[in-house]
Amino acid sequence: MNMKYFTFLTLLFLAIISGCYYDNEEDLYPDLQKECDTTDVNFLNTIEPILATNCFACHSNANAASFGNNLAIEDYQDVVDLQQAIIGSIKHEPPYSPMPKNGSKLNDCLILQFETWSENDFPQN
Repeated sequence: MNMKYFTFLTLLFLAIISGCYYDNEEDLYPDLQKECDTTDVNFLNTIEPILATNCFACHSNANAASFGNNLAIEDYQDVVDLQQAIIGSIKHEPPYSPMPKNGSKLNDCLILQFETWSENDFPQN
């Protein structure tokens, strides 16, 4: 056997073997193992942080006029009044505008927490 051919095959074999990596779902997606906590969902500790992280860039009191189509959802009463539209938007359901705008849908846990808050008559804190 030609030495160059043997070296090539050896290097190819090593490249293939070293390229194999056995991932498991738990290592790749550690958040899948966490259960979604909906036991004490309230505006102050659950809903407001979701909104602050995902919505306030456009829909805060300061930014709504410029970026959020004049829909401010920073205050408790504003969120209560718009909760049906907010849930429809974060679930990307028609006829609501999918939110976050040009972003991916919020994860299922955040949506479930928002729905739970609504179903529990909007606890404030």
